[in-house]
Amino acid sequence: MACMQQVSKVITRPHLRLALNSMQRYCSHSPNGYNFELNETQKEFQELARKFTREEIIPVAAEYDRTGKYPWDILKKAHAIGLMNGHIPEEYGGMGFNVFNGSLIAEEIAYGCTGVMTALEASGLGQTPVLLAGNDAQKKKYLGRLVEEPLVAAYGVTEPGAGSDVSGIKTRAVKKGDEYILNGQKMWITNGGVANWYFVLARTDPDPKAPQSKAFTGFIVEREWEGVTPGRKELNMGQKCSDTRGITFEDVRIPKENVLIGEGAGFKIAMMTFDKTRPPVAAGATGLAQRCLDEASKYSIERKTFGVPIAHHQAVAFILADMAVGVDTARLAWMRSAWETDRGIKNTLTASIAKCYAADVANKCATDAVQVFGGNGFNSDYPVEKLMRDAKIYQIYEGTAQIQRMIISRVIIDRAKTLQ
Repeated sequence: MACMQQVSKVITRPHLRLALNSMQRYCSHSPNGYNFELNETQKEFQELARKFTREEIIPVAAEYDRTGKYPWDILKKAHAIGLMNGHIPEEYGGMGFNVFNGSLIAEEIAYGCTGVMTALEASGLGQTPVLLAGNDAQKKKYLGRLVEEPLVAAYGVTEPGAGSDVSGIKTRAVKKGDEYILNGQKMWITNGGVANWYFVLARTDPDPKAPQSKAFTGFIVEREWEGVTPGRKELNMGQKCSDTRGITFEDVRIPKENVLIGEGAGFKIAMMTFDKTRPPVAAGATGLAQRCLDEASKYSIERKTFGVPIAHHQAVAFILADMAVGVDTARLAWMRSAWETDRGIKNTLTASIAKCYAADVANKCATDAVQVFGGNGFNSDYPVEKLMRDAKIYQIYEGTAQIQRMIISRVIIDRAKTLQ
């Protein structure tokens, strides 16, 4: 409790909206385009998240990793001081964060534990379709609920036989009167067992040859509705405190009021969502990479071989230098992609570059950190073993590394055609 009081002193909720207004104005009027300096208000938000991470997350991260327990205690504290749901517009009770400011916080939280960060980010992922496509009543009901209480949402698209290939989705929703009857199964749903509600993508056009742009519809589905059954918590390699499950939908009755935009708009909503959520995922990977660099650097000046700290050996020093290059460029990548989407620039290319590159950097930095630690790095008493396990999922979720390269290459090829 004392820690929370100290954290709250950094920046209190009554000041958040005033500070945010100043921050948004500053970000919108950069005469030279990019701005490589945070303003004072952004620094305050960053410091709030940094202080919270040091005091509330890092001391317990290893225990959450060991037990796999969902970090409700941390989420409740984060909710209390405004580190959750900041992207929800002010008219629905949030603070109206843009993507850049949310990503700035995500990097700091991920520095402490990417399992905790994923729990927070996955809730944001589930909310984004409603932010983008929800009507006023839907936003008031479902976004307002998350502001009022420390609850989380989830994004339900992936299935046992359909991940990157969305056209393979078999979950179906059939319209009957003023309702849709939902049947099917989702898999690898982050926050699946703890979410208050889900965004669910389902096929509403029975024609298997229907184009993706018309075949799927997006729904808001409440966890407590009859027929919604989360499966067992999956035992994953890393980010163990994150809750990942399959979810079965059996004759779930969805009122027409819970359709986003209308029938056939689901695929577009799902893809638009990723342009908004890939920058904070890239920021999370960057936070993990920064932690790897910091842990390896500290260890390299403490550990001695041949009478000197191992940092004095060029072989180790160059590993640290390469890690620093990766961290810095990954940070610039997520910042650019967030900057673009906040200005209404289509950022599909830069979002995929940021997500792809930062994920690769996180994995390389984690491997290098374990190498710097040597035998100790392979031991769970030291933090880099956890970091290496946590890093891998960044090359898989929210679009694999290969899918990102596919997106990037398609944009490049399309551009080349215009040059002919």
